[in-house]
Amino acid sequence: MNKEWAEMNKTLQLQIKKKNTFAAGIDTLLELRKALMEQIMQFKAELSDADFCAMPYLNAKGYHNKTIAYSLWHIFRIEDIVAHSLIANDEQIFFKGDYQSHIKSPIITTANELVKEEIGEFSKKLSIEELYNYIADVDEATTQILKTLTYSDMIEKISDERRKHLETLNVVSDDENAYWLIDYWCGKDVRGLIQMPFSRHWIMHVEACIKIRDKQLNKR
Repeated sequence: MNKEWAEMNKTLQLQIKKKNTFAAGIDTLLELRKALMEQIMQFKAELSDADFCAMPYLNAKGYHNKTIAYSLWHIFRIEDIVAHSLIANDEQIFFKGDYQSHIKSPIITTANELVKEEIGEFSKKLSIEELYNYIADVDEATTQILKTLTYSDMIEKISDERRKHLETLNVVSDDENAYWLIDYWCGKDVRGLIQMPFSRHWIMHVEACIKIRDKQLNKR
C-alpha cells in the first residue's frame, strides 16, 4: 500500500473514533480522498480508452485482475449507493443525473456479479468521459455529506426501512458474488461505512488500477 495513503488512512481511522479529534479525522479523510482523486484523474490524462478496458492480469488473484474502467465504476457506484441510499437517505447521483444513459452502462449495479471476460466486455461499453463526470459528481456530493456529519452520527445504525428501500432499487445484484454487500453495509454503523467504502475501498482499487496502468504503459 502507498505509504502516504496508508498513513492517512490509519490516522483518520483513529481520529474519527474520538469526539475531540473527530473533526480532524474528517479533514484527514478529505485530504486522503483528494490525493486519491488526483491519481484517478491522472489515469484519464495518461491512458487511452483501450487501456481503461485492458485486463493484463486476467487470471491473477487480487483486485488487479479486473479493468480500470470496472474498478472506477465499482468504487463510485458503491459510494453513491452507500452515501445516498443508506446515510443521507436521498436520491443517488446515478439516478438524479441519468448516468446510466450517459455512461451507456448495461447495468445499474455495483458490478460485483461480473467475472473475468464479462468485466472486459462491460468495460468496453462504457463512456469513459461520462464515467469521469459521474465520478466527479459523486465525489463532490460525498464531500458535502461528510462535512455535515457529527460525532454523534457515527454510531447510527442503518435502519430496516433504509435497507428495504435499498433492496427495492435493485442496485445490488442478487448474485452470490454481490448480494452479501447489503448485509455487510447494513451491519455497520456510519463510522464503519466511512472506514471502508469512503476510504480504504478507494485505496485498494486505486492501487490495483496503478498496477494495470503501469503494465499498459510499459507495453508502449
